[in-house]
Amino acid sequence: MHEYWRDREILVTGAGGFIGSHLVEALIRRGARVRAFVRYNSRGDWGLLSQLAPEDLARVQVIAGDLRDLPAVTQAMRGVSHVFHLGALIAIPYSYLHPHEVIETNVMGTLNVLLAGRETGVERIVHTSTSEVYGTALRVPIDESHPLQGQSPYSASKIGADKIAESFYRAFDLPVAVLRPFNTYGPRQSARAVIPTIITQALTQDVVRLGNLEARRDLTYVSDTIAGFLKMGETPGVEGETLNLGTGTDISIGELARRIIKLVGRDVHIEVDETRLRPARSEVQRLLSDNGRAQVLLGWRPEVSLDEGLRRTIAWVGQHLDMYRVGEYQV
Repeated sequence: MHEYWRDREILVTGAGGFIGSHLVEALIRRGARVRAFVRYNSRGDWGLLSQLAPEDLARVQVIAGDLRDLPAVTQAMRGVSHVFHLGALIAIPYSYLHPHEVIETNVMGTLNVLLAGRETGVERIVHTSTSEVYGTALRVPIDESHPLQGQSPYSASKIGADKIAESFYRAFDLPVAVLRPFNTYGPRQSARAVIPTIITQALTQDVVRLGNLEARRDLTYVSDTIAGFLKMGETPGVEGETLNLGTGTDISIGELARRIIKLVGRDVHIEVDETRLRPARSEVQRLLSDNGRAQVLLGWRPEVSLDEGLRRTIAWVGQHLDMYRVGEYQV
């Protein structure tokens, strides 16, 4: 359905982020006209959009602003058919330190996108959730009816944002759909996430320092996540739905580290760094998706195996080590 996106005017919030930059790239290559909403800073830094090929970036209209500014969001949204709302503050440790900023950005920012969507009459808003809203799995695999548990200020902010999106569909018939990715990884991801944290240390140091080695995660390669976003945007009749994107398999952080070290091919040891541990009641011990509804409603299935995704990510990180502060714990 590549032709679906040709010549459409699309807004992507959070376009300078890891997933957002890949989504912008995919849309541009399908012929869409993309507006990339990035958070303003005085350096004129567009985040990971700088990693796009020059010919792709030249076709992107970058709009700097703040999701908390309703007029800015509304202006950016005028004339677009689809909005992919990925903009958020996503770091869990940062949410322990600055819960007010995280909740204001994630909840009020989402409210502004929804309000602007009503005013401008967009065809569809795809709102980005996170598997963190489920908290530690009470049952596995986790389907969309699993209880939501706010185990960190970040996850609570995303629960709030998801429910506001749901309410705008129910109360105002706003054409919004919610996509809930499970632990996306791949090229361009920052060392705030566990896989680049492991890779950068395994490539350059003798010890990989990590937090909880027993936690289990369902890891989805970024191209599969992007395919899910595109399908959520173009598939008829999914307004009001919330759909998981995950592989349906999980792995412990310890096992993951050992697998990456083997692929890197260096003699590296693993140590637990207690400063990287979450508060006990905040730790999410297991996330394992049930992706059955995405398979049925979107025809979506993950295609990239964990080993293949890790090989691609290791190769990219190895070529871009200058982008990382190796070994430094990033919140």
